[in-house]
Amino acid sequence: MNRRRSRPNWFRIILLCLLVLAGAYVNRYIVSDIAPIGVPTSTPTIAPESLIAEAEGEFKDGKLIPAIETYKLAIASNPSDSAVYIKLAQTQVFAGKYKDAQTSAEDALLLNPTNSMAFAVRAWALGFQKEYIQAEDDIARALELDPNNALAHAYYVEILLDSYNDGVNSFDVVEKSISESQVALALAPNTLETHRARGYVLETTGNYEEAIHEYEAAIAINGNIADLYLSIGRNYRTLGIYEDAITAFTRANALNPEDPTPDLFMSRTYATRGEFGKAMQYAESAVANSPADANLRGNLGVMYYRNSYWNEAVKELQYVVKGGLTEEGIQMEVIELVPNSPRIAEYYFTYGLALSRLNQCGEALQIAQLIISRVPSDELAVENSNAIITRCQENLAQTPIPPLSAPTTDSAATAESTPTP
Repeated sequence: MNRRRSRPNWFRIILLCLLVLAGAYVNRYIVSDIAPIGVPTSTPTIAPESLIAEAEGEFKDGKLIPAIETYKLAIASNPSDSAVYIKLAQTQVFAGKYKDAQTSAEDALLLNPTNSMAFAVRAWALGFQKEYIQAEDDIARALELDPNNALAHAYYVEILLDSYNDGVNSFDVVEKSISESQVALALAPNTLETHRARGYVLETTGNYEEAIHEYEAAIAINGNIADLYLSIGRNYRTLGIYEDAITAFTRANALNPEDPTPDLFMSRTYATRGEFGKAMQYAESAVANSPADANLRGNLGVMYYRNSYWNEAVKELQYVVKGGLTEEGIQMEVIELVPNSPRIAEYYFTYGLALSRLNQCGEALQIAQLIISRVPSDELAVENSNAIITRCQENLAQTPIPPLSAPTTDSAATAESTPTP
């Protein structure tokens, strides 16, 4: 009864109250915002419209592979929009991915079986794969669905001319392509595809200067598409304006360095000018980009021969004539010698000439006889076959000389009749 009461410690009471309030705040406003362990956090999604705009910008800048990937992201964001599949397919064609483009167009058709552009783009992709019958069927369907589809008319031009240049169709399709290009240009005068198609018609019909103007019009619309520079470069080369041709091919190579075509075209252009050293370097670059292409191997073999590398020429050209497995383990398929194909004939007679240089006349004479029997109307090929026979006769009349492994510059090295590359 007589104990004195202790006075309350107000400091401790205030501190405890503050701790309680702080705990309540953390529990309500902070802990509730922390995701539980093992539960994935939500991530903001990019609107498909933004991705499409980004892909279109990349395409305009010539960044075709990034544009393809961005279109794929847009599709993943909204897989039900057939128009995006079509844009993806068009970009894949420009990037040279024709099989992928066909697949993308078919995906669009699954979503919309009556889409005119989906049929048109699939036809375009099939044309580049030399599936001309199906390509023409698809174009016919596209134009049936929409007769005013300007790009379908433009794609039709390329399919017709490619089939003609490959010997599948007669000259009649060239007349058809002329009218189709005019319709395409009238319907859409401000698209690169219609100017490109018109340029291709003019190039095929030998109007090279006019073709250059059309390709320039396409480049003015989008100056970052490698294929347009390949086209304009071909026409400059045909006209003998080699510097402009090389400039165009160089630009194409910069825009699409993985494509062997610019290197191939530069190789042939330098060879035409007699600069075989540079021609060989670009031929090597082309093969490095696409080592499984027998035509590129054949071109490299020709350039090795022009630089007097006989052994190297035989090694590359035998892949064309005999096929076989390369050092990289790539199986090469034979390119058959057929009429009306001077480039293939060039591979064969150059192979025979190189063999005769190495005094391997048993096989060289077989090649000469093969050329004479299969392409007797090819005067250049027959002339070089006779040169093979003459050299082998000379080899028999003199003491055999061991084959040279290094280049030579003897006068006989340029005795054969040579084509204009």
